[in-house]
Amino acid sequence: MALPMLLAATALEVGLASPAAVLHPKPLLTLKRTARRLPRTGDPIWDLRLEIPGEPDRHFEAVSGRADRQNANRDHMGSEAPLPMGRYRIGAIEALGRQDPNELGPIWIGIEPQFQTGRRVLGIHLDPSAGRNWNSGTSGCIGLIRPHDMRTLAELVQRSGTATLVVAQ
Repeated sequence: MALPMLLAATALEVGLASPAAVLHPKPLLTLKRTARRLPRTGDPIWDLRLEIPGEPDRHFEAVSGRADRQNANRDHMGSEAPLPMGRYRIGAIEALGRQDPNELGPIWIGIEPQFQTGRRVLGIHLDPSAGRNWNSGTSGCIGLIRPHDMRTLAELVQRSGTATLVVAQ
């Protein structure tokens, strides 16, 4: 059973969702660490999966945190650890300009934790250094590895109205 259906069935079972919510699932982004790593830098590759009801799932390879900070406290600001596990609200999709850091790429998708954490100013963006040099990885955001994927993800999230990200591990 796909994660969204499992979550919906569980929510219905414990009284947190109506039957209509289960019958009409909403788009969902999930982030899960894989066993794979970027060859040159050792960054773990994360799978960012977009599930839009009635469409095939789409997968985007990403990094989160720095390679040597994967086991750091994920709730501590400045830890450079991956995103903490939990549910996030997806915010605005913004084009970035010349005044913004190059390491963020051309597009920013804001995300807001829906739980207590010390982490702030989180988002999904391109990581232009992924697998290339000492700056590979992120300070804790989700950094997509391929520029084309960032544009595709932004268009799909906007078109589908995806409003939730779940970081599974």
